[in-house]
Amino acid sequence: MGSRKKGFDDYGDRISGLPDAMLCHILSFLPTKEAASTTVLAKRWKPLLAFVPNLDFDDSFCFNPPRTYEETRYSSVSFIGFVDSVLALQAKTKAPLKRFHVKCENVVDQYSVLDWIPKVLKRGVLDIYLDIPSSSGFCENSSFYPLPSKMFESKTLVRLKIQFEDGVYIHVKRGVSLPKLKTLHLDYFKIETSTFNKLLSACHVLEELVLVNLMWDEDSEPEPCPVTVSIPTLKRLKFCRYEDCYEANFHEYEDYDEDKEGVSLSFDTPNLVYLEYSDAIVDRYKQVSFDSLVEANLRLRKAPNQTETDKTNVTKLLTGIRNVRILYLTDDSLKVLSCCRERLPVFNNLIELTIKTTPYVGWKLLPPLLKSCPSLETLVFEGLHHKDSNRCGDKDGCLCQYDNNWGVKMDVRTCLSSSPVKVVKILKFGETFDGDDDDDDDDDDDDDEDVGSCDDVADVVEEQIEHVKHFIEKMPDLEQVILYYDTPNDQDVMKVFKKLQMLPRVASANCNVQIKSKNLSLTSTSTKRGTLL
Repeated sequence: MGSRKKGFDDYGDRISGLPDAMLCHILSFLPTKEAASTTVLAKRWKPLLAFVPNLDFDDSFCFNPPRTYEETRYSSVSFIGFVDSVLALQAKTKAPLKRFHVKCENVVDQYSVLDWIPKVLKRGVLDIYLDIPSSSGFCENSSFYPLPSKMFESKTLVRLKIQFEDGVYIHVKRGVSLPKLKTLHLDYFKIETSTFNKLLSACHVLEELVLVNLMWDEDSEPEPCPVTVSIPTLKRLKFCRYEDCYEANFHEYEDYDEDKEGVSLSFDTPNLVYLEYSDAIVDRYKQVSFDSLVEANLRLRKAPNQTETDKTNVTKLLTGIRNVRILYLTDDSLKVLSCCRERLPVFNNLIELTIKTTPYVGWKLLPPLLKSCPSLETLVFEGLHHKDSNRCGDKDGCLCQYDNNWGVKMDVRTCLSSSPVKVVKILKFGETFDGDDDDDDDDDDDDDEDVGSCDDVADVVEEQIEHVKHFIEKMPDLEQVILYYDTPNDQDVMKVFKKLQMLPRVASANCNVQIKSKNLSLTSTSTKRGTLL
C-alpha cells in the first residue's frame, strides 16, 4: 500500500502542469459555467478564466429551472450577474475573444444582453450568437429591441446570429463595415429598406445569409427603396418575410394597387447554390439571377387582400431559378403558380421535384409544370392529397384520373405518358387532415367545397392508392415507386401492398414498388403484362 501511494504521488497533477495557453484551449470547449467552476481546484486555475477565448453561456447549465415568478426573477438576475462578472474579469486582461454565445431558456433582461455586445466587440470577437426568449410580462417594453450600431462596424466579425423572440430593430446611423463577415443570421427583425441595402452592400465576403421573419419598417420609411441582394460570394440564402405582417399592413386597403404597394426586389447572386424563399406575392421582381442554383425551396403566398383569381407576377422569379436541379414547392406555391400570368419557363436542369399537397389545393399546376421539366428523374409528393372536386376535367387541367360527364374514367394526361420520371416517392402516405384545418380556403379552380372524407383513414388510403396506380399505369419510364407509410399497424401495410399487387397493367417494362413503414419494408416488381414477381 505504501509503495502504491508513493507511486501515485510521483505522478502529481499533470494537467495543472500544462502551459496556460493549452489549459485555456481545453477550457474553451466547456460551457463557461463549468469552466468557471475549475477555479476551485487550485490556485493554479484561478486566473485562467480571464484568458478563455470562447465564452458559451447557457442558463440551463447555470441554475435550477425556476418554478415561480420570484425564482424566475432571481434566476434572471443571477445569470446576468454571472455573465457581467466574467466579462469584467476578461476586460482587465484585454485578451482576444473568439466566440461569444448566449442561449437562454428563461426570461432575462434583454437590455443587459444588448449591453454585452459593445463589450465583446472591443475584444475583437469573431463569432456572436444570441438566442433570447420573450420577456413578455417581465418588461414594459418587450418588442423590437434596437441593436447597437457598433455591431455593424466590426472589422473582426466572421459569424453573427441574432434571435430575439421579441424582435430586434436595426438602424445604422453611420456607415456599415463588415469586411470579414461570412455568416449572417437574423430572426424576427424590423429594418428600413435603405438600411437593408446599406447592410448587405457592406458584406463583401458573405457566404451564408439567413433572414427569417423579416419586416420592413414602413412607419419610419413611407416610401420604400428598391431592395437589392447582390453578393457575388453568397452561396446559401434563406429569405423569409414575416407572415403576419401582411394582414397588419394591407387590411386597410380594399383595392390592392400593384403599382403603388410592395417593394421592388432584385437578386443578383451568381454563385448561390441553395435558396429558401418564403414571401407573399405583393412585390415586384426587378431582377432575379441565380445562375448556379442547385436547390431551391419556394413558399409563395398571396396577400390577404388578393383574390384567388388575381394573376400573379412571379414569371421573373421562376425564370431566375430555371437552372435549379432540386426544387421544393409548398401547397401555397401551387396556388400562386396556378395563377401565373405567363407560361412557366423550362427547367432543363431540374432532376428532382418535391410537391407538398393538402386536401384544399388542386393539381391544376402539375401538368404544365411536368411538361416544363424535360429532364425530371425523381418526383416526390409530400402527402398525396387531391382536392375533392367534380371539376377536374381536361378543360381545367389536372394530373389525376378524372370522370367525364357520364362517369367514365378519362386518361388523357399526356404529361404522364410523356414523362421521363424514373422514381416516384410518396411521403406521409395515408396522412389525414382535420376538416377545421387553417388552410381550408378557396382553391384557385374551385368554389367552396367540402374536402370530402379526409377524416376517414380508409377512404384516404383508398384514394391515394388510386393515384399511385394511375402513375404506374401511365408513366412509361417509371422504374421505382416508394411509399413511406407512417403507421404502427403492419396489417395496414400488408393491405396496401396486396392492393398494389392487383394492378391490371403498367406502362413501363419493369417497375419496382416498395412500401416502407416503421417495421416493414415490402417490395414487388410489376411487369408490363401486369404480373408481380
